[in-house]
Amino acid sequence: MFIRFTLCIFTGAALPAQASSPIADVICEQTDRMRHKLERQFGTEQIASGLRSPEEVVEIWKGAQGDWAMVIAYASGRSCIVAMGDHWQSTTLENPT
Repeated sequence: MFIRFTLCIFTGAALPAQASSPIADVICEQTDRMRHKLERQFGTEQIASGLRSPEEVVEIWKGAQGDWAMVIAYASGRSCIVAMGDHWQSTTLENPT
């Protein structure tokens, strides 16, 4: 799966069978390098983003198999994967008019 492979690539280590926390390690890279890996190496695309603060943008990246990663892009030029998972489903809210 993309997420486990991502952790191995970014950290250079194998994952334990079960981690105590799903976000035990935060993975950070320079934003350009993070985008390159997410797009070209893992075939994900950015499907959403939103301003968290004047210095932070939250991005959601999704792979073809439904795996996903939440990335925070900082004004400093670094980005960090802060959450990841499987089975992403997009939902739309109906406009009550």
